[in-house]
Amino acid sequence: PNHRPSAAPPSTSLPRAPLVFLHFRAIDLPFIPMSTHLPASLEVLIPSDARIAIVAARFNDHIVQRLVDGCTSALHTAGLHKDHIVIERVPGAFEIPLAAQTLARTRRFDAVICLGCIIRGDTPHFEYIAAQCAAGIMRVGLDESLPVIFGVLTTETELQAKQRTGEGHSHAGASAAGAAADMIALIRRNKSSAN
Repeated sequence: PNHRPSAAPPSTSLPRAPLVFLHFRAIDLPFIPMSTHLPASLEVLIPSDARIAIVAARFNDHIVQRLVDGCTSALHTAGLHKDHIVIERVPGAFEIPLAAQTLARTRRFDAVICLGCIIRGDTPHFEYIAAQCAAGIMRVGLDESLPVIFGVLTTETELQAKQRTGEGHSHAGASAAGAAADMIALIRRNKSSAN
């Protein structure tokens, strides 16, 4: 006997959207020089009783260590004793915000400086990590009412990262230290005027 397969029962679920695959490819970007309009240094000395935590990613450590070295050197120059600096390492930039929040919540520090390096690759991974890292760091600062300094490089190439860690006209680690000093001074000024 001829057996014909019965027709499938009509579906009551919503139709499925077609799958869309996005393909990314590396493109040559025109050379755009980095900004040379850095904030003027206020040469703020850090109070001798201040304590600063540094959260540094281990990913791209050859760049991040340069950030750490530049940051700690600038903090020493601003008058902070090495015993008043605590450095905590985390796997990568994505883990920085939680570590910063953990340190901020101890209330032992006047500022937390976040250092890392995210270099663009061939996938959208860069955008996800960079955006969430920046948003997380900002949120910690606002939630904890504490200076949480963004010193995470987000660059197209390793060369650009090196140019921002002493091989160019600026050093992002030292700039992060300067931002911490400025913000500590601002908060202390306003706390004292409120009392």
